[in-house]
Amino acid sequence: MTQVATILADPKTPVLTDDLAARLARELPDVAGIETLNPGVAVDIAFASGAVDPGVHEQALRAAIGDAPLDVFVQNREGRRKRLLIADMDSTMIGQECIDELAAMVGRKAEIAAITERAMRGELEFEPALRERAAMLAGLDASVIDKVIAENITLTPGARTLVCTMRANGAYCALVSGGFTAFTDRIARAVGFHEHRANTLIIEDDKLTGKVGEPILGREAKRQRLKELLSEQGLAAEAALAVGDGANDLSMIELAGLGVAYHAKPAVGAAADARIEHGDLTALLYLQGYGVEEFAEVA
Repeated sequence: MTQVATILADPKTPVLTDDLAARLARELPDVAGIETLNPGVAVDIAFASGAVDPGVHEQALRAAIGDAPLDVFVQNREGRRKRLLIADMDSTMIGQECIDELAAMVGRKAEIAAITERAMRGELEFEPALRERAAMLAGLDASVIDKVIAENITLTPGARTLVCTMRANGAYCALVSGGFTAFTDRIARAVGFHEHRANTLIIEDDKLTGKVGEPILGREAKRQRLKELLSEQGLAAEAALAVGDGANDLSMIELAGLGVAYHAKPAVGAAADARIEHGDLTALLYLQGYGVEEFAEVA
């Protein structure tokens, strides 16, 4: 059986030299070749693995990498390009947690961010934690949402390239967030997703009521939407790529054929197939075997 090890650096610090790639290849059996996906940033090392689990080879590579700022993932070569992308938004497709940015507008960012952190680590149940945080926003002018999006929210590097490239190659792309539709609507359009799902902030008289529409979209709802999408697209779970950073992403990450923890909380990194700790979101394209010359142009 042919497996492939993908070695990745952060595009901002392209430290993956040819010599380093060759040294890492010596950790693998029966290497068929090293393919450069992006000079200094990403390589594929194809090798014959026999019946050995990919995790064994990945562990050996991680030991050889040591403290170098590189990500590594080993998988079977067949079926690595995915036909469905399902992605979290906060701290994944964007660099912020939207509810924390709203909290800053009422002077409660530290308080609410602490709850967000515990929920994303899996220390608190997501649904009651969201209700608690939303209640603290009661009375905030709804117009503040536009201000937060314009001034505080940034797309994660590689987000648009990831989605545009997968779409150009026939994949369906869905943004599924435990955040709010007031944000996902605009982020989904900016990045290029086919659809978005999230929670609804209840607004009355142009002010946030402090309540969230029920039922809340949390961990199991994300998994359920993935199952629905697989059925709608006529795909097996192996054809899906799920990416997220928090505990409420775990169920969809575990179901997808390729579940990726992106700069994630420890519990998510431990459960995911692949961990991206250094690279940007284009890493998810390299994991599928795309070379940089195959990336879709982003306007």
